[in-house]
Amino acid sequence: MARKFLYAVIILIVLFMVAGGLLFYFQKELMKLALVPGESFQGGPTTPVERYAKADMWYARPGIANNPALWTPADFKPGDKPLAAVFFIHPTSYIDRAHWNAPLDDQRADEYARVFLKGQASAFNEVGEVWAPRYRQATFGAFLTSQKDAEQALDFAYRDVLAAFDEFLKEVGPDRPIILAGHSQGALHLERILRERVARKPLAKRIVAAYVVGWPISKTADLPALGLPECAAASQSGCILSWQAYAEPADPSQVLEIFDATTGFDGQPRKDSAMVCTNPITGVANGAAEAKDNLGTLIPTKALDNAQLAKPGVPAACTGRGILSIGSPIDLGGYVLPGNNYHVFDYSLFWANVRADAMRRFTAFTSPSPAPAKP
Repeated sequence: MARKFLYAVIILIVLFMVAGGLLFYFQKELMKLALVPGESFQGGPTTPVERYAKADMWYARPGIANNPALWTPADFKPGDKPLAAVFFIHPTSYIDRAHWNAPLDDQRADEYARVFLKGQASAFNEVGEVWAPRYRQATFGAFLTSQKDAEQALDFAYRDVLAAFDEFLKEVGPDRPIILAGHSQGALHLERILRERVARKPLAKRIVAAYVVGWPISKTADLPALGLPECAAASQSGCILSWQAYAEPADPSQVLEIFDATTGFDGQPRKDSAMVCTNPITGVANGAAEAKDNLGTLIPTKALDNAQLAKPGVPAACTGRGILSIGSPIDLGGYVLPGNNYHVFDYSLFWANVRADAMRRFTAFTSPSPAPAKP
């Protein structure tokens, strides 16, 4: 009996090891099976700009109740009369494989989007009024496949974002300074807005800064098409910030593999190109900063109701081709991706510094230019 039990235990251990090996070697395929929709892309009606004139198409905008972008941790509060207007595009919150695009009434996606806005868009509520649209986002599985359906789903999501952006511009008027921000899928859509609505157009003169966070930007193949330079100085305005956070040992190979297999906006390959890396602690391109200079890392809870700012926060250093290293791993309650990828926490790791950065750039943007020195 004891020998039979021992044999059973050995068999279970072997099966467990085999299963673990299969998971390790086939995790991409298993994720695709679990998350990529089995149906073909269906699309839907185009959302007219006028639809975004209604408050129910926004998670955040001035004057609506239960605005998640107005949340702040203790000792912070939204600005009394913020002068800038902030257009924020939330990251992917729909992970269901039932559809390529999220229905606007999906409750779980709605809850996750609100949590993201509390932890991300809230960083801008001192300097500006935050506008964050609902949109029929592409599902998470769209980023795990090269199927044509995935591209169509992202295009479909972008049409909603663009309709919201055009209504945003109409509502805030022709002169108000604008901050653009997004994360992950939201940053991808923001890149397209920069190319189609900002680059080489009068609107570019109103942009305080664009926070294209959690999405890689090739310095050579992408950046020139976005119409704004990367931020080289902490008080520079009219520029782009971008970073992707990893703890050590960092393994960005999954991101770089996809990145290197694609072409940039200028038609040139992205392979081996450097990516824009802004150090969110210092506000400058590249470089390193110590933890003592991090004004506060947001330690999240599920609903962020009791979230606290840890001071000092994590350090940061741009390394390699443009990955932001935060040093040793930090416990933020889960959701760290393979390779020590802290993608979910790109904003919250530097919440207080992003808040200060936005105000500093707005001050620089609105300050009168110094008069030229007399000869």
